[in-house]
This record gives sequence, structure tokens and C-alpha cells, in this order.
Amino acid sequence: MLKLALFFLVISLIAALFGFTGISAASADIAKILFFIAIVIFLVLLVAGLMAGSTIF
Repeated sequence: MLKLALFFLVISLIAALFGFTGISAASADIAKILFFIAIVIFLVLLVAGLMAGSTIF
């Protein structure tokens, strides 16, 4: 998921460099959404791991 966010960020930067502002804004929004989804998934799995770890020990 983070690879996709990085990919869309690079696409956004290249599009901005060549002046395609619409494509740049759209791909930056997609990158931002994917990044926040990845952060939420990470936090959910972190909490689940901590809960499972506390029951083992």
C-alpha cells in the first residue's frame, strides 16, 4: 500500500514538473488517501498485536 502511495506521489511530482496541474492534484490526493489508509491499517494491527502479546505474557 505504501508502495502505491509512493508511486502516485512520484507521478504527481512528475506531472507538476511538466505543468499538468489536474493530473498532479488528482494523483496527490490518491497518494494522500492511500497513505492514511496504510497508517490506519498499521495502527489497527499494532493494537491487535499488543493485545495478543499481553495475553501470551
